[in-house]
Amino acid sequence: MRCFCTIFTPLFNVRFEEDHHSLFIEVLLKLKNIMGAFSILIMLMLGILFAGLAIGVGKILAVNRPGGVKGESYECGIPTQGSTWAQFNVGYYLFSLCFLIFDVEMVFMYPWAITLTEIGLPALIEIFIFILFLYMGLLYAFKKKALRWN
Repeated sequence: MRCFCTIFTPLFNVRFEEDHHSLFIEVLLKLKNIMGAFSILIMLMLGILFAGLAIGVGKILAVNRPGGVKGESYECGIPTQGSTWAQFNVGYYLFSLCFLIFDVEMVFMYPWAITLTEIGLPALIEIFIFILFLYMGLLYAFKKKALRWN
């Protein structure tokens, strides 16, 4: 135990006056704090490595046989008629974006409502500013007639 403590003592700036058991525990606690940060980095790197390996193995093992039929667009087994590049009304996209904005608003407001009593007035002011920005976005959408269905 003394050997372990003397090796890591200069590294972590541990005091020499304490007995070996408390010194050993202090070194282990400092190692635990350092390894906590490294474990997140290691998990991130392993996740990226795993995803890259899965994509790479898929590319290597996949059978690639391009052909005339495979290049055609497919819709419910019915052969396409005319051009397959149809332009949709932009209103669908704008409506879905407005829904998404207010859906994400609820995701932020639920935890705020849970912790409002703990945080107090600063949280109340911040949520009013947040709702004000969303309301300004909604007014802009009304001004541009983005929510009007034609």
